[in-house]
Amino acid sequence: MNEKQLQDKLDELKSDYVRIQGDLDKLEYVRGRVSSAEEQLIRLEGEIAEVHRQLDAFNR
Repeated sequence: MNEKQLQDKLDELKSDYVRIQGDLDKLEYVRGRVSSAEEQLIRLEGEIAEVHRQLDAFNR
């Protein structure tokens, strides 16, 4: 991937993270099952960190 593609991927992941965080907040409010949303957030955090590492490699 080039730098532009990585930045686009990062933007997409961040958007997904915010959406799922909102879903999690709603689930907590209605006392719903939050474990699935929490797992998705953890996965996204890992993907975001990986894209950041790849972007850092371009900036060296």
